Amino acid sequence: MEITTKRTLPILFVLSWIIFVGVCIEAGGFILNAFFAVVNPAVVKHLWHEADLSTLYQYSMWHFVAEMLLMSVVAVMKAWLFYLIIKILHDKKLDMAQPFNRDVRRFIFNIACITFMIGLFSWWGVQYTGWLIRLGIAMPDVQYLRLGGADVWLFMSVTLFVIGQIFKRGVEIQAENDLTI
Repeated sequence: MEITTKRTLPILFVLSWIIFVGVCIEAGGFILNAFFAVVNPAVVKHLWHEADLSTLYQYSMWHFVAEMLLMSVVAVMKAWLFYLIIKILHDKKLDMAQPFNRDVRRFIFNIACITFMIGLFSWWGVQYTGWLIRLGIAMPDVQYLRLGGADVWLFMSVTLFVIGQIFKRGVEIQAENDLTI
């Protein structure tokens, strides 16, 4: 039994939905926990995924808010990325007969920009966390804060930009071929 695109895309659609729901829950958890922590500082020890930022909150509520904002922005952008993946799969804009079209090109550039922003904010969050650690504040590992992997996100964005350029040229060639026929 051969694995075809028609069989693979529905599986990817379902997996994308599962990941999308997961990152939405994560983003919502970060945002709600940040709000509840500012309203009731006693809950800081019991934050999302056991990321204990109580020493940071005791040091400065504003640094706590900044760290939670970075974590939330990264999580929301991950959800946005998977929303775009779900949208293109749901709208059936991936035409395998003519894969080089403006919708796919725009999709690739959009996800390249989003992955670049995820990488940038993740890197910024790692740098900020490192600075807080150098100040002597006990901080959880960046993996628990969901800020790790900035280099991977940046690498993926560059790869997607290259693929986007290839698709851009493919759209141009396909348009030229359509005009000559």
